Amino acid sequence: MTTTMQTGNGAAPQAKNPAGATADQAADQAADTAPPENGRVDLKALSHDTQIDEVLTELDNALIGLKPVKRRIREIAAYLLVDKARRLQGLTANPPTLHMAFTGNPGTGKTTVALRMASILHRLGYVRKGHLVSVTRDDLVGQYIGHTAPKTKEVLKRAMGGVLFIDEAYYLYRPENEKDYGQEAIEILLQVMENQREDLVVILAGYGDRMETFFSANPGFRSRITHHIDFPDYDDGELVAITEKLAAEEGYLFDDEARAALVSYVSARRQQPNFANARSMRNAFDRARLRQAMRLFEGDGTVDREALRTITAAEIKASRVFGN
Repeated sequence: MTTTMQTGNGAAPQAKNPAGATADQAADQAADTAPPENGRVDLKALSHDTQIDEVLTELDNALIGLKPVKRRIREIAAYLLVDKARRLQGLTANPPTLHMAFTGNPGTGKTTVALRMASILHRLGYVRKGHLVSVTRDDLVGQYIGHTAPKTKEVLKRAMGGVLFIDEAYYLYRPENEKDYGQEAIEILLQVMENQREDLVVILAGYGDRMETFFSANPGFRSRITHHIDFPDYDDGELVAITEKLAAEEGYLFDDEARAALVSYVSARRQQPNFANARSMRNAFDRARLRQAMRLFEGDGTVDREALRTITAAEIKASRVFGN
């Protein structure tokens, strides 16, 4: 299913000038070509004016752990900021290629980081809108002859001016089926990634080993992707902290015994099939909320604020992870 996420403030579209740019974009373009008054560019001020520091802080707050990922995002942001400063100094160069690959297991924050990256690209003027369009194979590949090209082109049309995030991108390629329509989508994507890279950033995401096989079979993608970011699994402590953060955001807390049970849950759950890091912990928290609600409903009929907020060990230990 296609998902479009907006990073902006939802303001109404602005009128465009004859060249097709909005008034703000035209002003940005003029600012990029105007030399600084004193011949120097204050990178700290530029970072503040474009609110890049704000986006990076939001990323730090939104995601626990992932220090290597955050470091790579900061490096890319610094690169783009310096590129903007170079343009201010009249140091012209071809626009940087910004297509990316995010590799890692499910639930490691790839979509969240992609959304923040779209915001960074927008604030620095590398994409016009800053929205994120998230898709999978089903959104791009048709079921019969002549169906794939229109589907793929429609998705690309909606993504223009922003970021196209293709999750589990390797499913586009099915070498066991010579008649698979995924190859047609791949060819269209490669053409657009090359010829319209100034108006669209593509992020391919998925498991690391499968993405490597995909790139080996489709070297056109590898040659068009500049930035590769690997998302490691969370450790046990980070997963517990993520779950506590989710709970706090929803107005819940774990009592001491529940937290101890949560630690045991994380250790056991990650050994089982289909473990999906933060996504699995979100599911575990949602089930604990259901059990808490049933406990309160079947109780004596009266509850106070503390009871409504508290998840107990019983709600955690009732999980099938513990054999229940």
